[in-house]
Amino acid sequence: MLLYHYFDKKTGPFRNLSDLSEEEAKKLLLTIKAEKPETMCAKRQDSYIADRRRFEEILRTEFRKKGGKIEREAPHYLVIGECPWLQSWFEDCDHIVIDTADLDLSTVSFTYGDSHPTFSDRVNDGKEYRKKLYTYDEIIGVIKKYGLPQDWNPDGEYGPERYVEAHVWSDRGIKK
Repeated sequence: MLLYHYFDKKTGPFRNLSDLSEEEAKKLLLTIKAEKPETMCAKRQDSYIADRRRFEEILRTEFRKKGGKIEREAPHYLVIGECPWLQSWFEDCDHIVIDTADLDLSTVSFTYGDSHPTFSDRVNDGKEYRKKLYTYDEIIGVIKKYGLPQDWNPDGEYGPERYVEAHVWSDRGIKK
């Protein structure tokens, strides 16, 4: 399985707001909003940093329940397969492709769709993959059942899921 990580060429890959203090993260988000107002990242709500930290705590808790190994506090974010929509998130987008064969799968979790709407109290459509985190073996079954969201929902017409999000809880296999 191929995982894609999209990023802005000017800042580089695997730069995570959650690796910063809350104050530093908020300041960086304000800078992005001022300097790159047309990017998706600049359109995030004011509560984004607090929301992100809350959702990451849910991801950590649920992954631990499944026996997942957490080697870093915040995951690296990737998606399964190519997702052209994510290119619009960055002013000068690039991507890295990582094969799951190069990762310790006990350090990788998944949500069917972005983790924010997956665990948001505002999304209550009853879909079976809401409020759920998956292991590698589990997400394979979900993808077999539903396909990749970027194939059936590229413009978001059918809900918030536009990709399958992968959370890599380790630097091993990521940072070379």
